[in-house]
Amino acid sequence: MHRLARLLCAVPAPLQEALTGGPIERGGRRFASELLLVRALSERAGLRRPASARQLRQQQNLSARIGGGPADQLETRELWIDGEVGALRARHYVCEQEHAPLVVFFHGGGFVFGDVDTHDAPCRLLCRHAGVHVLSVEYRLAPEHRFPAAVGDGRAALRWAHEHASALGADPARVAVAGDSAGANLAAVVAHQAARDGGPAPVAQILVYPPLDRRSAWPSLSEFASGFYLTRDAIDWFHAQYVGSDGHDATRDDPRLNPMRAGDLSALAPALVITAGFDPLRDEGEAYADALERAGNLVKRRCFDSLPHGFFNMVGISPVCRSAVIALAEDARALFAEAVAAAEAQA
Repeated sequence: MHRLARLLCAVPAPLQEALTGGPIERGGRRFASELLLVRALSERAGLRRPASARQLRQQQNLSARIGGGPADQLETRELWIDGEVGALRARHYVCEQEHAPLVVFFHGGGFVFGDVDTHDAPCRLLCRHAGVHVLSVEYRLAPEHRFPAAVGDGRAALRWAHEHASALGADPARVAVAGDSAGANLAAVVAHQAARDGGPAPVAQILVYPPLDRRSAWPSLSEFASGFYLTRDAIDWFHAQYVGSDGHDATRDDPRLNPMRAGDLSALAPALVITAGFDPLRDEGEAYADALERAGNLVKRRCFDSLPHGFFNMVGISPVCRSAVIALAEDARALFAEAVAAAEAQA
């Protein structure tokens, strides 16, 4: 399957366009040609409302492993760390540089699926190209463990990272959070909660196509409601699994679920906000970056205009997706440098 996906991405762009009905353009953006055939097959398979969380996990864990591809070789260590109510599985990607920052990474998957293995390949790229240690953490998943279980585990993981950074060979003064999709929501929530209740707070937050506000009718949510991997139906289903059938109204304004609804976004960790041009979550990610800037925070941002939601997990099949993850890792490296300079200027 992995070889087939790579072969599809390697088909020349003109042939991919001919086989799939021509290039796809929306709002001045052109969808990455090398992903056209993979998109066409994925659209037929479809990520719609699955029959069960178990079925979805089997399907998506396989897809993520196919998309990850061969591993970049570097040292890793399997760990168990303290969660809110029990031990959490984690994987430490060891940076070759001494006293490098430590990034606590939360995987995506709609709070329903995902683990350290599904996100192994991009975490390796983040470690190597950002020049950081990465601690990839498995938090409790819905529907077995509904909101706010993941938040409790995220907070516990950040505390553990601060307490054990030196033992991991990392700089205890530079512990950050990161995540993609649902994991980016969790990273944003953890960063906000830690800053408000006395920490320990992260020194940076790296948010890759984050979902941040369920209340607003963002234009991109309608524009890309179907046909680009993540569908609006799937988003609704994930949300129902996470909060439960009775939790929609009760959680609408809860900043632990919708960080955009937090009353005060000032004095938060410097942020790198990554969005994708063909993603239903694009607009809320960009709006959150705007809100963080208005509140006086240091913000770096990048939109990969030609890519869809999920590109973070396509590094093994698509050169353009791999290049995008390397670019965002380099942005993260720059963010750490700017954050340190800003902190020194304020000291």
